[in-house]
Amino acid sequence: MTTTYSGPARLILVNGACIPGMASLSTNSRGGLTGWGGTFRPDEVTADLRDAVEGLELELPYDRAGTVAVTGMRKLLATQVLMSLAGRGPAPF
Repeated sequence: MTTTYSGPARLILVNGACIPGMASLSTNSRGGLTGWGGTFRPDEVTADLRDAVEGLELELPYDRAGTVAVTGMRKLLATQVLMSLAGRGPAPF
């Protein structure tokens, strides 16, 4: 089973909007807790994306997807942000 993924992805918002971008994800196992998470850099930043927190889905190539929550967002450049994600359920990679 793969423990990391880095490549194209789409963040699907609660309202159904699809935001393309690049994801860098990994699984983690520490202290008996198993989970996955990472970062997502959207191609464009919208008002809906800035307000997104829960109930999101991250879709990877080959119809693989997982539920995620946004745990943080920081500005990279004037027009780019980097979102920290925490996965829910099984990792899609």
